[in-house]
Amino acid sequence: MISAFLRKHSFDVVFDSQQVYRLLLEAVSNPARIVSIREYADKLFGGHPAFLAVAMTLMDNEVSFTTCSNQPLAEEIVSLTLAMKETTERADFVFVCDPHDLNDLKNIMRKVKSGTLADPHRSATVIIRNDGVPACPLKLSGPGIDGHTTVSVTQRVKDAIALRKNRSDEYPQGIDLIFVSSGGELLAVPRLVGDG
Repeated sequence: MISAFLRKHSFDVVFDSQQVYRLLLEAVSNPARIVSIREYADKLFGGHPAFLAVAMTLMDNEVSFTTCSNQPLAEEIVSLTLAMKETTERADFVFVCDPHDLNDLKNIMRKVKSGTLADPHRSATVIIRNDGVPACPLKLSGPGIDGHTTVSVTQRVKDAIALRKNRSDEYPQGIDLIFVSSGGELLAVPRLVGDG
């Protein structure tokens, strides 16, 4: 089943995953930097190829995920990564495909896990579709940023960061955020980076 599904994609699970991983590391290490994974996402099909590129890079059969009711995406991720479907509260990776409703995003951000004080790395990574015009200035500070930096983002990015901040997770707990556009532009805001 997996090999038949992979045949319709030209994404190389070794080489292309390594390239996407390097770009993800660049984005996480430089939280205000937007990187493009389009070259690799274009090798995948379906409604969310950029999400699939991230999933194939970060996930395997030892992690869990949710697509917040997007069944076709969930089936593709299972077929490509063998990761386990889970509830929002227990998932290691949470894919938010249609974040236009702020109440839905608020509900998701309220539920996702933020690790424990002893194991903060057991938090969720929330991957949010981020299409729109980056017209809102956002001031960021934290690891990977020298003092403060300002980046232009969409309203959805500002909303998600504000919702994460409202959780008041105790340091070093928190939620890692990755924003991906349908065109493959990716912005990462790790759990210890915030506005201000």
